[in-house]
Amino acid sequence: MRPNRFYDVIQIGPVQVGTYNNGRGQTRHTAACTAPKCGFSTDHGDRSAAELAARTHRCTV
Repeated sequence: MRPNRFYDVIQIGPVQVGTYNNGRGQTRHTAACTAPKCGFSTDHGDRSAAELAARTHRCTV
């Protein structure tokens, strides 16, 4: 299986939001925190939902 290739990546605070195509040909959007030991990541079908998750995320670490 080919690894995910992210495009249209932006950074909102410590969270990166990127877009990729999954194995079923669907476009998906991911928000993932880059802070050490945070572990926050979400997968959405809508870009605005991923950006909202990135804006409202608060690291507990």
